[in-house]
Amino acid sequence: MTDAAETSLDAFAEDGDAPVGMIYGEVGTNGFRFGVTRKVERSDYVVVDHPDVGPVLCQVGSIVRKTNLTLDKSLEMDPDARIEEKLSAQADVIGYRDEKGLLQVPRTTFKAGSDVRLADAKFIKKVLGLKDNPRTCAYVGLLRGYDMPLMLDINELVQRHVCILAKTGGGKSYISGDIIEELMKHDVTCMIIDPHGEYGAMRDPGSTTDPRFGVKPRGFADRILEFGMIDAPNVRPLKFTFKTLDARDILDLLSSTDTKTHLPTLKKAIDALREKKGLYSVRDLIDEVNEETNGRNPVLVSELEYLDSIGLFAERGNHIDELVQKGKTTIINLKGVSPDIQQMIVRRWCTVLFEMRKLNRVPPMMMVIEEAHNYCPQAEATSCRKALGTIASEGRKFGLGLMVISQRPAKIDKNVLSQCGTQIILKVTNPNDLKAIAQSMEGLTDGMEQDIQGLPIGTALIVGAGIQTPMLAEVRPRESRHGGASVSILEED
Repeated sequence: MTDAAETSLDAFAEDGDAPVGMIYGEVGTNGFRFGVTRKVERSDYVVVDHPDVGPVLCQVGSIVRKTNLTLDKSLEMDPDARIEEKLSAQADVIGYRDEKGLLQVPRTTFKAGSDVRLADAKFIKKVLGLKDNPRTCAYVGLLRGYDMPLMLDINELVQRHVCILAKTGGGKSYISGDIIEELMKHDVTCMIIDPHGEYGAMRDPGSTTDPRFGVKPRGFADRILEFGMIDAPNVRPLKFTFKTLDARDILDLLSSTDTKTHLPTLKKAIDALREKKGLYSVRDLIDEVNEETNGRNPVLVSELEYLDSIGLFAERGNHIDELVQKGKTTIINLKGVSPDIQQMIVRRWCTVLFEMRKLNRVPPMMMVIEEAHNYCPQAEATSCRKALGTIASEGRKFGLGLMVISQRPAKIDKNVLSQCGTQIILKVTNPNDLKAIAQSMEGLTDGMEQDIQGLPIGTALIVGAGIQTPMLAEVRPRESRHGGASVSILEED
């Protein structure tokens, strides 16, 4: 018998805490049913004494109220008549810590007739292996039902990648902001692809306070760099060197599909420019195309004129040292930028950062991709899907982490989703999205799938980054201002 088996169950129960039920019926190694004698709720943690290994942590799944009331009786009975009823609950086994500190599941069953008790915070923390080192962990909230801080290991967040999934309005951008706040407080270098221009609001302090969570409003203006193509305070111009694009790259940005005609012309014009000058602009390329074709390709010239009007390309673009600074968070604000240009920007930055990390030219960092289903979709070969897939599969070896955020899990490239070792799930109701989550998330029970559909705003299911089994968290308030709040159409009096 192990040391754990010799420890009394009472050591892990609240003082004077009576059993909440008793195991009955068929008992398996992964779960059991128990008759409920005191109040217990779905997702509560309970503890049962196992004959071989001692106290074992379990979690309440479904709860059923059984009565003697049939349809016929309900139509005939007196409204004041007494209804006999009993509560039965399903519990899923989580496990125990062995003498080496490893999480194990008993290989034999519990005994029918064993008492089921509510687990206390000390035992829950021990078995779940919850970390609480503020130097290396990110504080994201409280374990639901318990005033116990839930912290994610930052090294694992970056090394094993993260996905944050929820339906529209489910709070995915809110909790991603929590994590980014923690990364900034720990001087972790980040780059955020921000298609809606929301994350710049993190410069300003928030307004939400709740003493339960122990956080206070603060802004992060000293940690944020923002680049974009809009004229706004604190947003620096985003520029790419046009010379870095080859003929096929340029064609990907044009709406014309006449590749057979345009590709040779572009290649010839680019080769000529490279012989004439080291750096060149879109306008230089337009002039060269006109010269090569004697003005007989107005369609291609018109497309290039549009590209020039965007203002993204210049002879000299932003230097990597300007955009990526150690300990800073860089926001690439793509608000108002067309989808094809957004994809080109994401592809360029994914490729550049991956190559720079391989050469140790930039610090270890996290790349955050909002609306990830637009950049690495499952059913469409976008220009940036391959680059994101490379970071997902190989980035961890070079210290380049990936955080993908999406409202449509079923539409994200499954290869990218499967590489995310940390998964944060908020409310999701679409059947296809639920199926995609169930296929990618380890340890997800049927009860948890039901929980995902009914999660209230502000509650998330989390696994990974030091959390070995999926658990529900009450998301902490943002310290900084949330820029993704919904806009009210009508104001109340």
